[in-house]
Amino acid sequence: MTYIGYLHKVEFTLEQYAQIDAYCKAKGIDWFVSCWDEESVDAIEQSNPPLYKAPSASLTDILLLRMKSTGKPLILSTGMSTSQEITEAVNQLSTENLLIAHSTPAYPCSVSELNLLMIRLLQKQYPDTPIGYSGHELGLAPSWAAISLGDNFVKRHVTLDRSMWETDQTASVEILRMYRLVKDIMDIEKTMGDGVKRVYPSEMSVWEQVYRQLREPEPCLS
Repeated sequence: MTYIGYLHKVEFTLEQYAQIDAYCKAKGIDWFVSCWDEESVDAIEQSNPPLYKAPSASLTDILLLRMKSTGKPLILSTGMSTSQEITEAVNQLSTENLLIAHSTPAYPCSVSELNLLMIRLLQKQYPDTPIGYSGHELGLAPSWAAISLGDNFVKRHVTLDRSMWETDQTASVEILRMYRLVKDIMDIEKTMGDGVKRVYPSEMSVWEQVYRQLREPEPCLS
């Protein structure tokens, strides 16, 4: 099966997208898609998604990227691209309403090829642009690491069962693991703090115990 044939086999119909749209609106869920051609942008725009995502393979398709912006935020995935291609795409689009996602789109991706420090480089190059991570690896640790590096968002594939047929399944996260990923990301964000040194009330109780013992040492029998 060719890759294009594979995409046609797994893609949803407009009727199915209408069902997704109705369900998400009933549940108060924001949803959006990665469109691979201009016609699809026109079709999905009828559902008025809050933003769009450009897959890594579309980073050099400037016409498509411009159509996708439609005045709405655009997530730009940067896998399979050189630094020069990323710079050209950003220059063509401008950073207004743009979010950039570091990515290595292999399914699943080896941890040795994730190169998460690219997040810091993108943060330095585009300090006013949200920088995120689009992960396709096994496990959750790289997503936690991305958050620790200060990225603004994480994108992971979700599946009901990783043993199902389809190329993305092994690089996807099952539902219970997704719950864990979200909870742990929220915990990591709390642990980062603000970088200002302070003494917390919980520390004071320990300090008081230590101070009291130093001032009033218990007898020590030898």
